[in-house]
Amino acid sequence: MDLIKSAEFIKSSAILSECPEVNMPEFAFIGRSNVGKSSLINFLTNRKQLAKVSVKPGKTQLINHFFIDKSWYLVDLPGYGWAKVSKTEKEKWRLMINEYLQLRENLHCVFLLIDSRHEPQAIDLEFMRWLGENEIPFVIVFTKTDKLSKTQLQKSLSHYREVLSAEWEELPVQFETSTVSNLGKEELINYIRQIRNK
Repeated sequence: MDLIKSAEFIKSSAILSECPEVNMPEFAFIGRSNVGKSSLINFLTNRKQLAKVSVKPGKTQLINHFFIDKSWYLVDLPGYGWAKVSKTEKEKWRLMINEYLQLRENLHCVFLLIDSRHEPQAIDLEFMRWLGENEIPFVIVFTKTDKLSKTQLQKSLSHYREVLSAEWEELPVQFETSTVSNLGKEELINYIRQIRNK
């Protein structure tokens, strides 16, 4: 049974004022370039081509709104990090993302995607810090968990939690996902439902 019945692309916006009317709850997905954001969105919605997947980082360059079950928006934000674009372009993206995250009134939660195979990256930890300082609710979604053995995965996640514990009194909610082994879909969608119904 599909957890999500309908999903449609609504529009891409270069600035906050171009985004759809503030009338439905929004859940934004963000992470470093090539973390598997578009793949995860397609996985959650059961639509292979809903979000454009690319092997080259930096494919998403605008704020993309997808209307889910005619009752909420899933928002795909540009990845940050090592996309090969100019400093000017990167700064433009940063300002666009910050404005959206700080001023979008119907944003319920940010889903921060982290590649489970890598050591904690300074850029991700800084971004979490910024979200915390700006009181923007977020959860962590570990991606590509199928690329590691169970032992490696638990070791990697334990290390991540250790690093976070040094800074955070209370750790953000965390999810483990894999678009290959079908892990985490139900948990993520149920979490979104839970927040929407608060």
